[in-house]
Amino acid sequence: MKTVMEGSHAVAEAVKLARVQVISAYPITPQTHIVERLSEYCADGSLDAKFLRVESEHSAMAALIGASSTGVRTFTATSSQGLALMHELLHWASGARLPIVMAEVNRAMAPGWNIWTDQTDSLSQRDTGWIQIYCEDGQEALDRTLQAFRLAESVNLPAMVILDAFFLSHTYEPVDIPDQAKVDEFLPPYEPKFLLDPGNPCAFNQLAPPDVYMEMRFSIQTAMQSAIGVLEEIQNDFSEIFERSYGSIEPVECDDADIILVTSGTVTSTCKEVIEKLRSAGEKVGLLKISLFRPFPGEAVRKVLSRTRKVAVVDRNCSFGSGGIFAQEIRSALCNVPDHPLVYGYVAGLGGRDITPELLEDIYWQTKNTDFPELDSFWMGIREVKDGIICSGS
Repeated sequence: MKTVMEGSHAVAEAVKLARVQVISAYPITPQTHIVERLSEYCADGSLDAKFLRVESEHSAMAALIGASSTGVRTFTATSSQGLALMHELLHWASGARLPIVMAEVNRAMAPGWNIWTDQTDSLSQRDTGWIQIYCEDGQEALDRTLQAFRLAESVNLPAMVILDAFFLSHTYEPVDIPDQAKVDEFLPPYEPKFLLDPGNPCAFNQLAPPDVYMEMRFSIQTAMQSAIGVLEEIQNDFSEIFERSYGSIEPVECDDADIILVTSGTVTSTCKEVIEKLRSAGEKVGLLKISLFRPFPGEAVRKVLSRTRKVAVVDRNCSFGSGGIFAQEIRSALCNVPDHPLVYGYVAGLGGRDITPELLEDIYWQTKNTDFPELDSFWMGIREVKDGIICSGS
């Protein structure tokens, strides 16, 4: 069934279709619509799940760690400061190898207090052992949520499905809601390898001395690396059943491109329009969309980017003191490739500021017309600041 819905509700529909058994969340703009809709489904009986109301995001994750340990399918959603409050327990979830799925609606970190999008909140959690998948539109948000449950349960690691605040979470667009029987075929009931069971007592989350701790972390790394291949298999099954396909990356017009722009999230749709316009004017430009950030699909990225001369990475985030985070990953992926392309990093759109077609064109022309990136990250569309005061000019 195809219907018009906002991105948040597309995620809620996927959670319902996944037959999640326990949901725990604390409301925070702009993710609240997800758990509001799910609470309605739990209340009216259309979703047979326990909805645990808690006093904070920290408690929400704690509740799901307990629930997931008993072998049930679990879900939560959060944003920004809520994700930051969960930080301690994100490590507990991945360290315990629990396949919790979370929708993370990208929202800028405070202060200043801001409810609009940028990716710094999710990317600041990139080392916690959670799979991270970034979505472009409402259909992808629904489909990736279904895939995230199967992927998380296949490799025994938690997963975030990440969508831009407002540009995606609150935008209405046509979304195809799959048939429940087909979802059941794609996503069978969760069968944990280990669980809390009074009939089979085991110790969980105990003290790990030096002679076992490192091996435990190595197993997480091995599982994370395996997730790239597992996701490819899941994508193939998904495509067969639903006739829609996604990859860890999506190259657009890259085969003969001298310059490739790299994007993630909703700015990708805008960039596709820009690429089409520049191509029609004779410019050899391509686009690489990155959906899977953790684990980072380095081999696939190298295969696409090593053939071009210059790469322009559009980052809606910043690691202060270093620069755009996707640009860091691209440089790392390419550093051992002989004669690798120059990587230009651009920070733009923080705190929900628009990344317009004109700004993306500026990024392209700046990349084309300079011989070498003089900075690790160029800040685009920024207003002048004098003595701590933001000036009115551009």
